[in-house]
Formats: sequence, structure tokens, C-alpha cells
Amino acid sequence: MIASTSDVPTISTKSTGALSLLLDAIRIKHWIKNLFIFAPLIFSENFLNPLLLQKSVIAFLAFSSAASSVYLFNDLFDRENDQRHPAKRLRPIASGRLKIAHARMLAIVFALASIALSLIVSIEFTLIAAAYLMLNFVYTMELKRVVILDVLVLSLFYVMRVSAGGYAIGVHVSNWLLICTLLLALLMGFGKRRHELVLLKEDAKEHRGILADYSPYFLDQMIAVVTPSTLVVYSMYTLSQETIAKFQTNKLPLTIPLVLYGIFRYLYLVHQKEEGGNPTQLMLTDKPLILTVLGWVAAVLVILYIK
Repeated sequence: MIASTSDVPTISTKSTGALSLLLDAIRIKHWIKNLFIFAPLIFSENFLNPLLLQKSVIAFLAFSSAASSVYLFNDLFDRENDQRHPAKRLRPIASGRLKIAHARMLAIVFALASIALSLIVSIEFTLIAAAYLMLNFVYTMELKRVVILDVLVLSLFYVMRVSAGGYAIGVHVSNWLLICTLLLALLMGFGKRRHELVLLKEDAKEHRGILADYSPYFLDQMIAVVTPSTLVVYSMYTLSQETIAKFQTNKLPLTIPLVLYGIFRYLYLVHQKEEGGNPTQLMLTDKPLILTVLGWVAAVLVILYIK
């Protein structure tokens, strides 16, 4: 007997629309940034430790909740400017699809969830998670209007993620790893600012006032400084006797070509394709970049864990 269409279970369009709106508002795709939390777990050779892996996962969820709270707060604060942006005007708050009262409530809920999850990990981790939240709010209110410092603070958020990953599992994070993270984040930050200038052109400073203090030439100079610095520092890290002694292997330099290609691919997208305004989106859509990152992670795991 053939079942009638009334017998087939259906998913409410209203409920799926609400879920899609929520995921869009909390920018769940941007949670990928918090994968930096797992760096200390991998480089401390504890990736296969179930207890520490569990702590890192909880830490990841805590920072992701914090990030979602910050995104909601930022979108509330910037909703008028976002409405004039060709892409950001489609965001839930700027477009009016998400009510302001609901957005405020969600921001509070995700902030509280972040602190609750952080307390499960450790007090030290909770402190850095709380500092991450507070610095983000200060950035939204004031620091994003200070030239150069705005990008430095954004880069510091990545360093805080790596540091938090270390506190989560109780291991010391190498200064090399922190410096590499800072430089890579600066590269993405300056690339993002350059893309905004190119995309918005004469309307750039109306959307984001700080863009009036930047120019494509100036940002190209910053990128030209940060790019070789990132490559040199990473190469020195893999080649240093300290690293070789710590991991009991001299094969980490084999990963340098992957880092080199990944950075060059990003610069190609920024300069030739006029992309780079959303590094997270590139990490999810650009196949060569995705394969390069996955290849680097796989290579590091093989070198550190299979000896």
C-alpha cells in the first residue's frame, strides 16, 4: 500500500527558518576560528589523551559561545552601519529579521553559557575567557576606532585562543607558537581591511570610520612586513634545536612548504581575486586552502605522533 502524503512526516518551515536565523545570527561558521584552541593539545603531544581532548572540546564550546555573544553585541552596536554595507545589510539584525530585544537576550544567554562551560574546565581558563569577552566589548565600543591597534587587538584574540587552549589542559604554550599565531592573524587582519577598502571604495569610511586612516598602499606595506615575518618565525621554530629536542624529531621543517603555499594562496585571493574580507569564509570554500590546512594538520600529526 502506498502511503499518502499526509502520512509522511514533515519539518515545519517555520521551525527550520528560525533555526537558520539563529545559526546565522550567532555566526556558527565563525566557530572555526576557535579551532586554534586545539593547537596546544596537538603540540604538547596530548591529542590522543581522552581526558585532555574532552577538556579542549569543552574549551572550544566555551569560546564559541563567547564569540557568538560578541557577534550579537557587535551586530547590535553596528546595525546602522551594517545596513549601508552591500553584504552586512543582509545580517539578521541589520535586515530586521531578528528583533533587537531577542538579539540582546541571545547575547546574554551565550555569554552566560560561555562562563558556565569555562568553569567546568578550570578557574584559569575561566579568567582568560572572561578577559576575552571584556576585551571584545571594549574593542567594539572604542578600540576598533584606533588605527593599527584595531588590527592588533583582533590578532590578540587569536593569541588568547591559543593561550586558553594551554590553560584548558594545563600545559605551557611555546612562545614560538604564540608569535606565529600573532603574525598569521595580523596577515589576515590587514588582508581583511584591504578587502573592505577595495569593496566599499569611496563609501568605505562611511561604513567603518577607521578605514579613512588606511589605504591599499599602506596595507600592502603592512602585509609585506608581516608575510616574511610569519614565514621566518615558523621556519625558525621548526628548525630550532629546542623544538627538535622537545619533539625528538627533526622532520617538522617538512611542513614549511605547506605553510608557504597556504600564505601565498591567501595573498593570491586577496590581491588577484579581491577576496579576503572574510578569512573564515575562504577557509570553508576555497578548496586549495582547505586542502593545504588539512594537509598541514595531517603532516604535523604524523610527524609528532608516529615516530
